[in-house]
Amino acid sequence: MTALATGALATASVAGPARAASVAGPARAAASSSPVDGIWRTQGYGMVISIGGGVGKVYQSAVGISCVPEGQADQLGPPGPNGVVRFGQGGVTTTTVWLTGHDRAWLHPLGSAGNIGLRRIRSLPRPCRHPAPKGPVADFDVFWTTFAENYPFFAAQKIDWRATGNRYRPRVNAHTSPMGLYKILVDMIRPLHNGHSYVISADDRHGFEGLRPGTRPWSPALCARADRVTDGRLGGPLRTWAHGDIVYAGLPGRLGYLRLGAFEDYGRGNSSYETDRRVLSRALNAIFTRSRTRALRGLIVDVRCNPGGDDALGLQVAARLTREPFLAYAKRARSNPGDPARFTPLQPIIVRPARAPVYGGPIAMLTSDLTNSAGETFTEAMMGRAPRPIRIGLSTQGIFSDVLNRVLPDGIRFGLPNEEFLTRGGLTFDNRGIPPNIATPVFTAYDLSHHRDPALAAARTILSASRR
Repeated sequence: MTALATGALATASVAGPARAASVAGPARAAASSSPVDGIWRTQGYGMVISIGGGVGKVYQSAVGISCVPEGQADQLGPPGPNGVVRFGQGGVTTTTVWLTGHDRAWLHPLGSAGNIGLRRIRSLPRPCRHPAPKGPVADFDVFWTTFAENYPFFAAQKIDWRATGNRYRPRVNAHTSPMGLYKILVDMIRPLHNGHSYVISADDRHGFEGLRPGTRPWSPALCARADRVTDGRLGGPLRTWAHGDIVYAGLPGRLGYLRLGAFEDYGRGNSSYETDRRVLSRALNAIFTRSRTRALRGLIVDVRCNPGGDDALGLQVAARLTREPFLAYAKRARSNPGDPARFTPLQPIIVRPARAPVYGGPIAMLTSDLTNSAGETFTEAMMGRAPRPIRIGLSTQGIFSDVLNRVLPDGIRFGLPNEEFLTRGGLTFDNRGIPPNIATPVFTAYDLSHHRDPALAAARTILSASRR
């Protein structure tokens, strides 16, 4: 999951169960003009972007009522091949923009699987040129409108958002305290049960994020304990990268075990997407050597404790696990503020074999309700592979979209999804998760205390049997 808005043109921290990444270093602006200079409105995503003077500025837009300056990034050097212009902070690229016509362009947040369409507009919308209204009522209206214009799942979840607004708006007035407003906003989104929907109080002391009923919140303590149990069941030496987020072990019977504990922050607080991509590349090169890919007769891929991160890193792994191109998924976003049934055109995301040794044999994937966000988009991507992996464990959490991060005029922060990831057959797994082919318990208290891992055992049995 890539964080948007506070990350469309500048580095963003990731909200929700995924861990936050940051980039350090002094800003370096490039004042030269570029072909993308001008004012742009995103297709969906509720943003207006101003580019000029070597700086890109982002505005959060709730149509007709609010347009708040949200962040900016420096243009990093002159336009590159094909007119691509890079933006970022501290000399680190976080976004690229390029023209596709006089009044059309693409914006690509690094780490995201797709692009955001841009249309040139003549000037900043009027709300962007004036201070945003403040106060509890104004905050409520921006919050409600942002969900109304961007959240894709109201119909599927049978939630009447207008009725929600009518119910809660009378409870807000000029005297509502910041904490009182925070509690109201939390109550509004609690029924969504969506882990990419969150609210953080203005004083940063309180936070809420959704959770699918019957599932567990991602927990570093639980996952650390589970990893120790699993490692004890592998029966072979482990190699680790990225502070233990990437683990490989050779198993008896010419099987392999690959654990992907995250798709971000491999430097532990000192990472960008590009540095994470290089760390992952080094690990994959060490794991998928030519001799190993020829010798392997089965591979277990474990994402049971993957809280998410950058979708592009999951696609990078998928490219080492196929000999033929395949459709990972198609991506689209809410595009019409007034019509929840309107979406941007589908963007097909294709996995192509890496120009390096690849493994194309049988795979068993271990998943659970602790598999979140980019861990899930990777799982969905692998469903398009041939031969299709066998999924073992529990359904994933059910949150796929990049996250729109927003800040209300008086300081409350919130976020929400605005995209769908669709299979070749047009299915989405939002708010329900990707189900396993073979259901097994995952990290129960009994299994952990008795050092058992039924899902791992099932995967080894199935892969061993497939070779006969």
